[in-house]
Amino acid sequence: MKNQFQAIISRYWENTATIPSFVDGEFVTGKGEDIVIHNAHDGSERFRYPDADESIILKANAAAKIAGKAWWAMSAQARGQIMYRIGTKLREVADDLASVECYSSNKPIRDARVEVSKVAEMFEYYAGWADKLHGEVIPVPTSHLNYVKYEPLGTVLQITPWNAPIFTCGWQLAPAIAAGNAVILKPSELTPVSSLLVAAIAHEAGIPKGLINVIAGYGHTAGQFAIQNATIRKVVFVGSPATGKRIAISAAERGIPCVLELGGKSANIVFDDADLDLAVKGAQAAIFSGAGQSCVSGSRLLVQESIYERFCEAVAQAAKNFVIGNPQEESTQIGPIHNAKQYQHVTTMLKSAVNEGATIVDNGLPSVPDNAGYYVNPTVLKGQNQMHCAQEEIFGPVVVAIPFKDEDDAIAIANDSRFGLAGAVWTKDVGRAHRVADQVKAGTFWINSYKTINVASPFGGYGESGYGRSSGLDALREYSEVKSIWVETARTPAANFGYGANLE
Repeated sequence: MKNQFQAIISRYWENTATIPSFVDGEFVTGKGEDIVIHNAHDGSERFRYPDADESIILKANAAAKIAGKAWWAMSAQARGQIMYRIGTKLREVADDLASVECYSSNKPIRDARVEVSKVAEMFEYYAGWADKLHGEVIPVPTSHLNYVKYEPLGTVLQITPWNAPIFTCGWQLAPAIAAGNAVILKPSELTPVSSLLVAAIAHEAGIPKGLINVIAGYGHTAGQFAIQNATIRKVVFVGSPATGKRIAISAAERGIPCVLELGGKSANIVFDDADLDLAVKGAQAAIFSGAGQSCVSGSRLLVQESIYERFCEAVAQAAKNFVIGNPQEESTQIGPIHNAKQYQHVTTMLKSAVNEGATIVDNGLPSVPDNAGYYVNPTVLKGQNQMHCAQEEIFGPVVVAIPFKDEDDAIAIANDSRFGLAGAVWTKDVGRAHRVADQVKAGTFWINSYKTINVASPFGGYGESGYGRSSGLDALREYSEVKSIWVETARTPAANFGYGANLE
């Protein structure tokens, strides 16, 4: 896989021994301190590259300003055609991109293939919107013609996480450029490679050079410098609540808005009248896919008391059948925790949960590989909602199962959280399904399903899960300025103030 990876990236940049940034249509290497990336499968060192320095940020800022003007000067149809070509080119190299994503970000190859296809879909979807961003005429109660235009912000800064690097890259880039903006993208310092390749492919497809710039570097250096010194008009951040709050403060000091997509502790609610076989599969998909490293994971499993014990046992027993191991193996369903820091957090949270009184549902012998990697066995904890493990994000393959009495109790427990990103309910009672969906405070909610998302539908959170929306038409509005224009049409306009002048 390493030789294949080197062959793929060498098509785009010459020195495969390091990781550059992509600025103004070119790959440039930073001059900061070394950043080290490890292989999560065995703990070995995989990459070592220099942090982006300030000169790279300033170059990206200057290039984005020029490219943004050129991009917006093009016809909407031309922008849409280029965006569709980006999607086509991504599909042409989809297998290569999936291999890169697997190798560089420790994501199972089967998951990487799905995510690359979704990124292509994102550019294709927003290509269709490029020439449909029409304004509106407002029927104001005066003699004016009042119309509204949507215009690009200018340059936006996007900061994306390590758990879904290529997916969140496309998730943010596509609507931003569809709305006419230029972008400085700062992926996690742990997973910059696939985002760099997406930018290079977009450049090949015909975007103005400098429209998409990708910075390979730390958030506290390169990201912070960009917020404070680049002429950005909005910051979009996907990641942890703690980091999101710091970014929001820095942006507020500049007087610029944010979109924040933060953590979650989503409630997956199972009533005793549900199709329990489907609900068991849904509960597994909600938390164990991606090794639980997803902001929308159903990490709180709320189960009605009458079926609580047997349902918990069923979820835990079924988890034994997952293939856990090297992300590069075709059979792998669950890979390792992405990095050492996160692995330490997950294992510490597990120990803390047991000390607090939660019990692990025994599902037999651990199925994690016996090596130095960052592996955690899929785990079902039986606990209560007030426990630390039920209130804080674990971000691993660990679900806290909580019993509830009835519908009102389930809703109360679901809403007893500072987060509000997602949730689900499993029941055959149609009325109850809609009542629960209406009353649970979450930005995305599923009925008899979990974790289905699409680029056409808005996505975002309530409470400390963030604000603003990604995807759908809502994302285009997030990336647009709104201008209201008033035109007087009356032959003799009413004069509310002032005096006429004698112009003879």
